[in-house]
Amino acid sequence: MRCISCEGIYNGDDAGTCKQCHEDHKAKLAFLTTTHPSSFSDIFLFASDDKEAARPVPAHKAVLVSRSPVLRAMLENEMEESRSGIIKIGEVSYGALYTFVNYLYTAEVCLDKQLACDLLVMAEIYQVQHLKNYCQKFLVSNLNLDNSLLTYTFAHQHNAKPVIHAALTLIIDNMDKLTAREEYAELKEKDPQLVFEIYEAYLSKQVDKAAAEKVFSQSWH
Repeated sequence: MRCISCEGIYNGDDAGTCKQCHEDHKAKLAFLTTTHPSSFSDIFLFASDDKEAARPVPAHKAVLVSRSPVLRAMLENEMEESRSGIIKIGEVSYGALYTFVNYLYTAEVCLDKQLACDLLVMAEIYQVQHLKNYCQKFLVSNLNLDNSLLTYTFAHQHNAKPVIHAALTLIIDNMDKLTAREEYAELKEKDPQLVFEIYEAYLSKQVDKAAAEKVFSQSWH
């Protein structure tokens, strides 16, 4: 059957949607059962990189603990954040923090490349898997030759496996073009281990290709 959401082919009778889309819809509906933090806030989040002013992002403890296991542990125990009603988030802009909290209420976000990276990091830290998956899909869908090396490096740093796989595939398919680029030389200097992994994958593909060609050639004799 063809999924009405992602249009992929799947096996089963899940009311027109594949298992992944069905789970995504369930998670989204769960998120949408709570109102936006426009009133009666009992917790305030601050971004450490908010250079303009100490602008708080208001929220409700009940929402945060239901969305994130990390925030739940922070707020349900007698930690400083629970007592003060203030959570300071390191190395994030006010805009990214506001969008993150808004997503916890609405499951809606309009992404660009930078925001997808920022939110993926926050989603990983605070274990909001639904958001991390969404950001990973965005990064994969926006992969191109120009951003493949930077995206591959970023994905490695944050264990974004679908992004790692997609970026690596694009890289090894275009090794002749990428090795001549400045960002490739920079990567060799900064992280030679990643370059080694790229070459390892590239050589593995070449070996597999040669073996397949040999089998094909022998089949004609």
